[in-house]
Amino acid sequence: MAMLPTPTTHVEDTADTQKEPPYHLILLDDNEHTYQYVIAMLGSVFGYAPEKGFAIACVVDSQGQAILMTSGLEEVRLKQDQVHAYGADPLMPGCKGSMTAVIEPAE
Repeated sequence: MAMLPTPTTHVEDTADTQKEPPYHLILLDDNEHTYQYVIAMLGSVFGYAPEKGFAIACVVDSQGQAILMTSGLEEVRLKQDQVHAYGADPLMPGCKGSMTAVIEPAE
């Protein structure tokens, strides 16, 4: 009786082994938005607690910018759109719109 070959399974790894590079979403300081606005916006868009929102507002105010999050480009763009769509600060007369957030590659 002849020996039949044993069936084997060959699995090809087609998954992309390279991870997407991370990006920072950075909130820029301006003089048209109050701390209350920043805290409320960060709570609404990111779900940050008021304490974390206040800490970020302090960094933005003292350093001119603060990293809001680091993630893949698609998620960072979504959150950037939400920051830009949040609207004007009702506590600041003359405020014309949302704060500015920029995207930069994370080093």
